Amino acid sequence: MEHPITIIGSGFAAYQLVKAIRRQDKHVPIRVFTSDEGHDYNKPDLSHASSNQQTASDLIRMSGTDFAAEHQVELYAHSTVEVVETKHKYIVAGGQCYDYGKLVFATGASAFIPPVSGDASGKVVTLNSLAEYRAAQDILQRASHIAVIGAGLIGTELAMDFACSGKTVSVVDPCQTLMANQLPDYIAMKLERVMVTQGTRFFLADTVERLSTLPGSRVAVELASGREIEVDVVVSAAGLKPNIQIAKNAGMSVNKGIVVDTQLQTSAPDVYAIGDCAEINGKVLAYLQPALLSANALAKTLLGQPTSLVLPAMMVKVKTPAFPIQFAGQNIPEDRSEALSWQIDVNQAGSTLKTRDQSGQLTGYVVTQQHLPSAFSLLKELNSK
Repeated sequence: MEHPITIIGSGFAAYQLVKAIRRQDKHVPIRVFTSDEGHDYNKPDLSHASSNQQTASDLIRMSGTDFAAEHQVELYAHSTVEVVETKHKYIVAGGQCYDYGKLVFATGASAFIPPVSGDASGKVVTLNSLAEYRAAQDILQRASHIAVIGAGLIGTELAMDFACSGKTVSVVDPCQTLMANQLPDYIAMKLERVMVTQGTRFFLADTVERLSTLPGSRVAVELASGREIEVDVVVSAAGLKPNIQIAKNAGMSVNKGIVVDTQLQTSAPDVYAIGDCAEINGKVLAYLQPALLSANALAKTLLGQPTSLVLPAMMVKVKTPAFPIQFAGQNIPEDRSEALSWQIDVNQAGSTLKTRDQSGQLTGYVVTQQHLPSAFSLLKELNSK
């Protein structure tokens, strides 16, 4: 019997890889090991589930069982991989050994919760998976006031979603502007103003220090500035931590993520990594399009046609419907001493911001509101360099 392609994880990257393999080979055996049910769902939908009044069940596109049947996959649901033995090419899950021909880590990333003190510190909610949303959906529905820790991409999307569903929202972030690593100040401040009109309060350049239980299961959020907020639930959207421990225990090279080369191979032979857990060229790319491109390239490699991953500039669509934004490229210098210039075209319909380097080359852009149709031509220009 042919040794199977074995995938650890059942998120977007894992299932895109399965689909890409099956488009090319209908018969190669595939095993998927996952600690949850293995349902197929679109994780970005979690960012607008509240305003859409959706339950966790509403977000499921296909059950794990149905996905496995349709794509001829041997699915091991509720099965946590405990050991990976790369020398003899087997894994251990549930105390059982399973061999593999090629192994793929698609273990994703876990939500980061900043360290806080207080007797309510264990009540912080995260929304990075279907299971997490299922566990939190009732308390989120009942809540009238929600605190969001983090004003990055996900925190901002969640905050607007909660506000659109009628909640009072308080956002806390150590940076001075929203989405500080993605948006120039001009756009970030316009987004903030829109969200303030929706009733969202911002506590920027501040951090949560203590969470204390109040009567009626409410929570007192004590900030480093000395200010205090009383809320019904606290949601952390402060970033992600790639799940690398199993790979690390197996002796593979890890850094922020599982280190891979351009063909997504790890430091171990016949072992690969994809999605939120993989680090390529020093970066973990936690977006859908890199995962999709990675799946298409890796499928070819796994089936005997070594293929390097090529990543063009990719557009990110921010799910903030009251102030829609799309951006691509480098708009914030990785090195703050680097000189970038911004060219802004603004009118009542929206804004277009183009970022250029010292030579005048386009390095990135941000478009908002009714300027969104120009995003595709700008993306084409960005990728023509």
